[in-house]
Amino acid sequence: MATSMLPPTADTSVSDPDKLVETLIEFPDNRLLVELCGEYDRNLTDIEQKLDVQILRRGNQLVIIGDEPTTKAAEDMLTHLYERLEEGRSVEPSDIDREFRMDTGPETPTSTANQMEMFKSGRVEIRTRKKTVEPRTDAQKAYVQNLFANELGFGIGPAGTGKTYLAVAVGVNMFIEGHVDRIILSRPAVEAGEKLGYLPGDMKDKVDPYMQPLYDALNDFLPGKQLAKLIEEKRIEIAPLAFMRGRTLSNAYVVLDEAQNATAMQMKMFLTRLGKGSRMVITGDRSQVDLPKHITSGLSDAERLLKAIPKVSFNYFTADDVVRHPLVAAIIKAYDADGPVG
Repeated sequence: MATSMLPPTADTSVSDPDKLVETLIEFPDNRLLVELCGEYDRNLTDIEQKLDVQILRRGNQLVIIGDEPTTKAAEDMLTHLYERLEEGRSVEPSDIDREFRMDTGPETPTSTANQMEMFKSGRVEIRTRKKTVEPRTDAQKAYVQNLFANELGFGIGPAGTGKTYLAVAVGVNMFIEGHVDRIILSRPAVEAGEKLGYLPGDMKDKVDPYMQPLYDALNDFLPGKQLAKLIEEKRIEIAPLAFMRGRTLSNAYVVLDEAQNATAMQMKMFLTRLGKGSRMVITGDRSQVDLPKHITSGLSDAERLLKAIPKVSFNYFTADDVVRHPLVAAIIKAYDADGPVG
């Protein structure tokens, strides 16, 4: 791949015309260049809009037009993304988004034999049966590193920041690598405006809608038939928090989602289920408590009591870490600015 500087063109609408430079990047593999540009050049368009540059394609070359700092940033980004493709990895819109959100730093080859060592200095990846998951913000990266490093971890922040998704991905990775024998996913079955008793069907039918986000995450990481078999064998369990009472969870990866809706007593009950060889992840959003006003959230209580305990990690997310539709981040910020709801 060759890079050269060209004199600025006269006809451009990017930045200050008096300060424009052109950078030419040559890519040896035209097939990979097509993937780099994306369908209808959507990847180039995304980079253009976010960096205020213009990118022109000429055969197996890309010409970047803009002021010197943004042109250099675009060159570095395109070069890094092309290197991903040379390694046999994909370049999707989410990868472009990650490049803008976080400092990816130097990358090292993935080693499944010692994944935590790889996480300390290189690329952070979570390998599952169906896909490889990469954090898209610095907060997500720190969260994933802590989940592998600690036996008890908390992920606290607004919806859409990947708290549960990444926790389940780590659990699937640890399961398929043989570090745990089973995965247990749980949520409090707390009504948000609806009453469980009014829903049709037996208890499983009533509870399953509350557990659906956990099923959705698992379906992203495991083939359908394998997931169904593991659930049938109870090597993967998805159950309401109330079903955890009286159990000792050994050699298991356990996730409690929507923990802001657990009472302080329920949280203590859940945390004391931790058995030998197990790991626990607690996720929640303090702004979405559905408990009656006079009942203390178990998430807030645990945060207050456990922060000083070594090897218990707390990771926090903000609206800037939202990886859903960009409007979700704007909506969260608007509500935060307006104060507590209700």
